[in-house]
Amino acid sequence: METVLADISPLVLVGLFLLGAATFTLSTISGGGGAMMQIPVLNFLIGASQTAPVINLGAFISRPTRIIIFWKYIVWKVFWFFVPAAMIGALLAAWLFSEVKIYWIQLLVGLFLVSALFQYRFGKKDRSFNVKLWYFIPLGLFISIIGTFTGGMGPILNPFLINAGIDKEYLVGTKAAQSFFLGLAQVSGYVFFGLLTPKLWAFGIALGLGAILGNLIGKWLLFRMSKLAFRRWLIAIMVIAGIMLVIKSLREIL
Repeated sequence: METVLADISPLVLVGLFLLGAATFTLSTISGGGGAMMQIPVLNFLIGASQTAPVINLGAFISRPTRIIIFWKYIVWKVFWFFVPAAMIGALLAAWLFSEVKIYWIQLLVGLFLVSALFQYRFGKKDRSFNVKLWYFIPLGLFISIIGTFTGGMGPILNPFLINAGIDKEYLVGTKAAQSFFLGLAQVSGYVFFGLLTPKLWAFGIALGLGAILGNLIGKWLLFRMSKLAFRRWLIAIMVIAGIMLVIKSLREIL
């Protein structure tokens, strides 16, 4: 382990810490997307094949902080519909990690996220379609599988939470609780199948410690935002994440 750490530049670890802090500050005030914003940077630093385990490890390390901060805002009825299916999906995806290509699914998800700009009329509309509690069962399975492969799929859950009447602190708190158990299954799967090397552990821990700081800064900002401002940030991040997914999937398809 010491040899591995000696091979890692301290500047890389500091950079990952700052990346975690910046992206999770933005993630907190926009309802998610922190992990997805890290993907291009980590693809450049460590390669696309290693990005997902590092991002999911870093996010998992930071999640207890966000749960504690937003504990009283968690909507538990949504949590119990989402989490069991999500944990099954994460373990299944970790098993299939190196064998499945999801280009077309990423493209469709990306287009769906970009469409949020028009669905919510630039943040002026509260809801765009009706959501029932049982929807979160297949959503948990789907989002966990795709997120385990790519390293970030948080924004796709936002339209469903918003349309279920869950907004601002309640949205952030509920997603934090859901994501913790999803992350537990993801990281367990990575460890079991040998996908996390000591070097990737170091990267993930640096990212996670930065994300903890980002959660604290984001909480301070979130409680000072209006619902309309939060919704506009949420839509902006969904659209940006959607564009990133579309570009990524088209590159892989072509």
